[in-house]
Amino acid sequence: MKPVINEFPSADGLWTGIRLATDANVEGAIVVEQGAIRWIGARSALPADFAGLEKHDGGGALVTPGLVDCHTHLVYGGQRANEFAMRLAGATYEEVAKAGGGIVSSVRATREADEDTLFAQAAPRLEQLLADGVCAIEIKSGYGLSLEHERKQLRVARRLGEAYGVTVRTTFLGAHALPPEYAGRSGDYIDLVCNEMLPALAAEGLVDAVDVFCERIAFSLAETEQVFKAAKALGLPVKLHAEQLSDMGGAALAARYGALSCDHIEHLSAEGIEAMRRSGTVAVLLPGAYYALRDTHLPPIAALRAAGVPMAVSTDHNPGTSPALSLLLMVNMACTLFRLTVPEALDGVTVHAARALGLQDTHGAIAPGMPANFVLWNVREAAELAYWFGQQPVRAVVRQGRIAIGANA
Repeated sequence: MKPVINEFPSADGLWTGIRLATDANVEGAIVVEQGAIRWIGARSALPADFAGLEKHDGGGALVTPGLVDCHTHLVYGGQRANEFAMRLAGATYEEVAKAGGGIVSSVRATREADEDTLFAQAAPRLEQLLADGVCAIEIKSGYGLSLEHERKQLRVARRLGEAYGVTVRTTFLGAHALPPEYAGRSGDYIDLVCNEMLPALAAEGLVDAVDVFCERIAFSLAETEQVFKAAKALGLPVKLHAEQLSDMGGAALAARYGALSCDHIEHLSAEGIEAMRRSGTVAVLLPGAYYALRDTHLPPIAALRAAGVPMAVSTDHNPGTSPALSLLLMVNMACTLFRLTVPEALDGVTVHAARALGLQDTHGAIAPGMPANFVLWNVREAAELAYWFGQQPVRAVVRQGRIAIGANA
């Protein structure tokens, strides 16, 4: 296991020899005090009071806010490479699910694994994402589908955050799929989710937000709203897997409940876009799943852009439809597959991704008063972060005010 955050060296001091992504042609400077940003700007404008602080030399690196991976299913048992092969042979997502594969196969493996096993399996996946500059990450449950096993997933998510010194937001996704023991009784299962599982897990401090998979092969609008009402009663924000395979009207429903985000949204309607615009809900784009499923129905990017709906980008890391372990690769895919501009894609993994998790006050930007979460990159210009794929250009990562990678910077 990697060291806890307190074993990483402090990032306090004056960071020079850096170029800010907002103006890569000007040498910048960042002052960190007690783990927070005290000052940021051009080196030439640095107040004299800071000149004598301990110095960190960035070696000419480009600096951006720490990346935020705002939609993952990182904790699960086993893997599903066999289903990848099935889809390549012609099986559809729905056919795989009906054959007993899909989410339910991960449920079996997750239930069979104990907490330490799940931690050991998730840790190397998290390490790869952190090596890409991720400073905050969402981790959903949804592969336990019972109180005992959903609790296990969420406890592992909390442990990962503590062990690696990374901000983890946990999302309860008990309404991810119908467990085998509730076959044909979705209403009974949703009652269990709302009346027993969610209240218990929230009381234990394991839930930061609540999500539902609203789709033909998952849960209906009425069942989704039942979960949203239960979350609202507990004071928890909601999110939604919306309009991935069809237009269910889930985004409009989620927007009525002030959802932090609607995710996937390939089949999002004009009405859904308008509802999200009014509510300030973030559209989370998941190009990894689009790619892995060989989808051809693009999200309505131009309409979202025209409406001013903020667009985030995430890995959707999961064992079935997006086994992605690089957020930078998703930046490239968002540009090449979805036609985002480079600034849009980079905002999608920083400021908008932070907003999709309710973390806009602490992540996604470098500003005085915010915790120090930033990345130094061995690139000349920001466009290279979207241009290269298969490369890890990280020079140093500051997470939670400490130097988690590149301690000699």
